Amino acid sequence: MNKSLRYRESLPDARRIVVKIGSRVLVQRKGRPEMRRIRSLVADIARLHAAGAEMVIVTSGAIGTGVEALGMPGRPKALPDLQMAAAVGQCRLMARYDALFNSKRIKVGQVLLTHEDFNHRLRMTNAHRTMENMLHHRVIPIVNENDVVADEEIRADIKLGDNDRLAELVVKLIRADLLIVLTTVDGLRAPSANGRTRRVPYIEKLDRRTMALIDAPVAGLSTGGMGSKLKAAYAVAKTGCNVVIADGRRPGIVGRVKSGEDTGTLVLAAVSD
Repeated sequence: MNKSLRYRESLPDARRIVVKIGSRVLVQRKGRPEMRRIRSLVADIARLHAAGAEMVIVTSGAIGTGVEALGMPGRPKALPDLQMAAAVGQCRLMARYDALFNSKRIKVGQVLLTHEDFNHRLRMTNAHRTMENMLHHRVIPIVNENDVVADEEIRADIKLGDNDRLAELVVKLIRADLLIVLTTVDGLRAPSANGRTRRVPYIEKLDRRTMALIDAPVAGLSTGGMGSKLKAAYAVAKTGCNVVIADGRRPGIVGRVKSGEDTGTLVLAAVSD
């Protein structure tokens, strides 16, 4: 057995799983929803839920969905327009999730948070209690940043990684066993001898050499790059939670990661400095 598969032997035992879905996985560049992909991801998550796993979704895509609904040519830059797009898009995004999961006889609930909530003891306690109760009653929490009341956090140039940081905070809040970060690449890429790149199957230690491989943030609707994903993964791994960064466009990807398949980049739990 190769090293990557050996490191993944514990993934099938994960009971509480957070799945972070990036904007580029959910919507096209100009905001049109990728419904076939959303249906596939919902079916994938529903299968794990039916098998007994506790599933939590951290979703992006509200602003992108609102951009489409409002007929905007692209992601706006003005804060009021961003908040308007978020308000219109959030209800549409949740309606899609609700309808798709309802067809699987699974209940979902919306949890809107800001980074400030995690710095406020009472708000954080309330969020923790609510999410624990939802999981106890087999309701899937669908978490998104509350962009309608957020200010600097949703500006395209300074937003904290397209909900990567939010996913990190949610994992810590509910003490998840596994974080699956879905993006549009199959993990961290490194240069290979033939001049192309190769997938990095696992990271034992997040050092300067690894960080040097990080791509610049992606322009357009998504504001999260590999840098924010690895930083969030590192923070999560230090708490004892495994993280896999994988291609959310690949059919059955959530189940493949959970089964221990050698896909994406695994950031090992409890990595050291």
